[in-house]
Amino acid sequence: MKDKSPNIRIKDIAILAGVSEGTVDRVIHQRGDVSPKSLEAVKKVMEEINYSPNLLARSLASKKQYSFICLFPEHNPTEYWHSIDNGFNFATSEFSHHNVHIEKIYFNQYDATSFTKAANEILEKEPDAVFIAPIFGKETLIFTNELSKRNIPFSFIDSMIEEADFVTYYGQNSFQSGYIAAKLLLSKLPEKSKVLVVRTQRKGSVSNQTIARINGFMNYFQENNLEDKFEIINIEFNNDDEQANQEILRNTFSKHGNIKAAITFNSKVYRLATHLVELNQSPVRLIGYDLLDRNVDFLLQGVVSFLIAQRPEKQAYLTIRDMCRKLIFNQKTQKINFVPIDILMKENIEYYKDFKE
Repeated sequence: MKDKSPNIRIKDIAILAGVSEGTVDRVIHQRGDVSPKSLEAVKKVMEEINYSPNLLARSLASKKQYSFICLFPEHNPTEYWHSIDNGFNFATSEFSHHNVHIEKIYFNQYDATSFTKAANEILEKEPDAVFIAPIFGKETLIFTNELSKRNIPFSFIDSMIEEADFVTYYGQNSFQSGYIAAKLLLSKLPEKSKVLVVRTQRKGSVSNQTIARINGFMNYFQENNLEDKFEIINIEFNNDDEQANQEILRNTFSKHGNIKAAITFNSKVYRLATHLVELNQSPVRLIGYDLLDRNVDFLLQGVVSFLIAQRPEKQAYLTIRDMCRKLIFNQKTQKINFVPIDILMKENIEYYKDFKE
C-alpha cells in the first residue's frame, strides 16, 4: 500500500466507504474478520486516494466554503423532527473540517404558505446544496424546479417526489409502509368491523408522505377485496385543539358502532391513543408511526398494537454524507435509498431502543 497523505484520517476513509473506523483499521493492518462487501468498499476508497488526486487533502487545503441548508418542519424536543435535527447536527460535526457549513431553516408543517416563505428565503441565500422534507408536494416542485434552474443540487429526506431531479433520497418506501400497516391492522379483524383512519388538517396541500402511505394502505384494501368486509371511516384532527379532537372522536364512536381498529399516518399516534383511553375505547387495535417516547409508552401499555419506525437520524446524516461525496469528493452516489421499515411491538421495543451500532 502506498503512503497516505498525513491529512487523511481513518475516520475520513470510514465515512467515504460507509463502514466503521474499526473496519478500516482491520483492513489497513490486515487483522480480524472483515466482510467481503466492506473489504471491497474500503479498498476502493483507499485506491482512489492513492492513485488519483488526493480529494480529501484537497478539500482540507481548499478555501472553498460549502453552504448547505436543511429545510424541514419546526418542532419541539419530543417530536419526530427533533431526531432529524439531531442527524443534521451529527453531520455538522463530521464534515465541518471539510469547510461544510450547515444551516437549518424551519417551516410550519401544517401550513403550505410557511413552506413557500422559507423556500424563497433559501433562494435568496443561493446555497451550494439544499436538503428538503417535501411535505407539500406542489409547493416543493415549484421550489425544486427553481433550484434546478440555478444549478443548486438538492436531496430529499422522509419522503420524495420522484419527478424532481434530486441527488439522493433517504427514507421509507412510504407506499410500502402504508401497505404493511394495512396488513398488520386488518389481519384477523372480525368481518363487518369498522376502521378509523385519522388525519391532521393542513392549510394548503395534503402531506406528500401521508398521501403515499394512504395509497399503500388502500392498495392492500382493494387488492384483497376487503370493501365488503370492512368499512373505513375517515376523520380529521386539528393539530392545535385536543378538546375538539376528543369531541370529534366521541361523536364518531356514538354514530358508528363496531369500530375495531384505528390508524394515523403521522408520528402523533400518542394523541389518538390518549383520547381512546379517556373515552374507554382502548381495546381498539391501533397502529401509528415513529419512535417518540409518548408513542412507546402507549405501545408498552398495550394501547398501541404496532409502531412503524424509520431511523430518522440516519436519514438526515446519510443524505448530508452523500452530498459531500458528490460535491467535495466527486464520488458517485445512489439516488434512492430506502431505509428499513421497522415493525415494533411491546415484545421487541426494548431490544430495538437499547441496541447500539
